[in-house]
Amino acid sequence: MSPTGPDVVVVGGGAAGLTAAREVHRRGARALLVEAHALGGDCTFTGCIPSKALLGAAADGASWDEALRRVHRTVAAVAATEDAAALGREGVEVRHGRARLTGPGRLEVDGSAVEAGAIIVATGATPLLPSIPGLDRVDPLTSDTVFDLDARPRSLAVLGGGPVGCELAQACARLGVAVTLVEAEGRLLPAEEPDASAVVAAALAADGVDVRTGSTVTSAAPGRSGGVALELDDGTAVGAERLLVAVGRRPSGAGLGLEELGAEVDARGAVVVDDTMATSVPGIWAAGDVTGRLALTHAAARMAMVAAGNATGGARTRLRPARFDAGQVPWATFTDPEVGRVGLTEAQAAGRGAKVCELPFTELDRAVTAGRTEGFVKLVAGPRRGLGWAGGGRLLGATVVGPTGGDLVHEAALALRTGMFTGRLAQTVHAYPSWSMALQLAAAQLFAEVGGRRARPARS
Repeated sequence: MSPTGPDVVVVGGGAAGLTAAREVHRRGARALLVEAHALGGDCTFTGCIPSKALLGAAADGASWDEALRRVHRTVAAVAATEDAAALGREGVEVRHGRARLTGPGRLEVDGSAVEAGAIIVATGATPLLPSIPGLDRVDPLTSDTVFDLDARPRSLAVLGGGPVGCELAQACARLGVAVTLVEAEGRLLPAEEPDASAVVAAALAADGVDVRTGSTVTSAAPGRSGGVALELDDGTAVGAERLLVAVGRRPSGAGLGLEELGAEVDARGAVVVDDTMATSVPGIWAAGDVTGRLALTHAAARMAMVAAGNATGGARTRLRPARFDAGQVPWATFTDPEVGRVGLTEAQAAGRGAKVCELPFTELDRAVTAGRTEGFVKLVAGPRRGLGWAGGGRLLGATVVGPTGGDLVHEAALALRTGMFTGRLAQTVHAYPSWSMALQLAAAQLFAEVGGRRARPARS
């Protein structure tokens, strides 16, 4: 710990930085948070908060102008809970400026020297723009700029069929925009179960989105009558008033002085860390999107908790440091229906002797009463070492697709996190008729036939 300055300097005031600074203070150490821009980062201003506000407004049937007003009101409300004044009341000092690391426990903030016992880098990431000829001529929107639109575009081309592209495509379509979604992979949400991708693709199509999967944009140019014209690799063209690029984000680890100190920063700009969130330089940790790991707000917060605990811990922590386990972090895509996932997919678990339990929502009474039968639950379980399939083995992964899939998945996340027998999900009494009964009915297939279904071997 530093005898005079802060115990820990946190560089970056997004989800990871805010969590790290608060956790340092909670542990009784002095935290200094350095941020060049407004506190809150991507999640508050251009990510989770505005996108979910836009999705909610679109689902409520709001107009474009009403939806954007809701977005800006929501962002302002959340930002007020994490500005410098709010953090000051919590005991965290904030300094605005650009930081550069100059040595172990040393950095400069706009030229002023600061010393600390430890440093946590949490500078986040920025939207990635692919190398497409002509892209720089069409003023592409990104997740950082799409919420600045002051008028509804008549048409929008969305490049990227991951969670961000799918969410914004559906929201804009529901707000009256003609949307074309282009994804290079053979299906939307390629990291998810294929069945989940199919449900989301059908939902977007039902909302009027023209979904083009297995298509790559080869060039972009201004349209003859304005807007943008995209050429695809199959020879077809897509025209739109605006283009939104949502193909991922680039970690912002370069240019902070880390390389000069011997810390590894990879070609993407990601700060390389181990599972304790430590860099290769003693006394320097990193957390959040800047590590190039899971680009999720809650994952960033968990990384920050690990980094802060290890940065402020004593000898016992050095012997048994906290570790970040990405396999226990749930994912949620907030389309309608939502996709929630934790742990392994069926294909990932196929070589482990795993079994799969599935329950389509056509067989769930709550879904039938709600008229929302397009979803499903899939549980992936595996044998326990030494115990085999006693108690249903252990949960390896789960996917829930439905109106509240992003919430339902957390029962499975708890089961995976605690290593409980999968059978506990079947033994736990669930209220009838509830959405969560789907997990109980699925898990019961490990022990008996349920509605004509039994657990089956996982397929690759």
